[in-house]
Amino acid sequence: MTVKILALDTATEACSAALYIDGEITSQYQLAPREHSRLILRMLDDLLSQANLTVGELDAIAFGRGPGSFMGLRIAAGVVQGIAFAHDLPVIPVSTLKAIAQRAYDETGISNVMSCIDARMDEVYWAACHHDAAGWSYIGEECVISPDKLDVQQIMSQRSGSWVAAGTGWTSYLERLLPEDSSRPQVILNDCFPSAEVIAKLAAEEFKAGNTVPAAQAIPVYLRNDVAKKPKPVAL
Repeated sequence: MTVKILALDTATEACSAALYIDGEITSQYQLAPREHSRLILRMLDDLLSQANLTVGELDAIAFGRGPGSFMGLRIAAGVVQGIAFAHDLPVIPVSTLKAIAQRAYDETGISNVMSCIDARMDEVYWAACHHDAAGWSYIGEECVISPDKLDVQQIMSQRSGSWVAAGTGWTSYLERLLPEDSSRPQVILNDCFPSAEVIAKLAAEEFKAGNTVPAAQAIPVYLRNDVAKKPKPVAL
């Protein structure tokens, strides 16, 4: 059976959409802060049109569920809910921190990744991840935290081998995360953003494992408790 999944991400400065069809992925990606609401529906329409598909022919829809920008996450969840409710599609929420880890892994082949997004308010969204034959696993948990409270050296000591640091948090807080006398990850990818392409790839594995949710549960993960309000669905 051919699996068809539409994916989108608006969690950071990057806005992207992707269409997964039985292992083949087409995508659109643009760094466009504050333009996500204008771009994302057009990107989704373009991908479906190019593939000569209708929304009703999809098997599922996936999105970057956060953490990330408050408005960006609301846009993504609203669009996904609107499409999923209208067409009775299952939804696959994918962590944006895991998507960053996957993108870093695809680029470097390094299986230990520290994903870090600038969360403003002197904090970062953080996850340390490890990739093996079974997929991704977390070292600790996803969190929002002051960079001063992260012991990067201790985290790196929990897994042997090389490490890659990925995400905008490393640009904003590099000296606080990695003091001068500390050992450093082998690779630092400051501009590694999540993308719908890697979200589609991760979502395909989740779909095959039966890990989907109904439209009503397509909600953002902010990690900050004071912003968790349900988004309004957006029709496509």
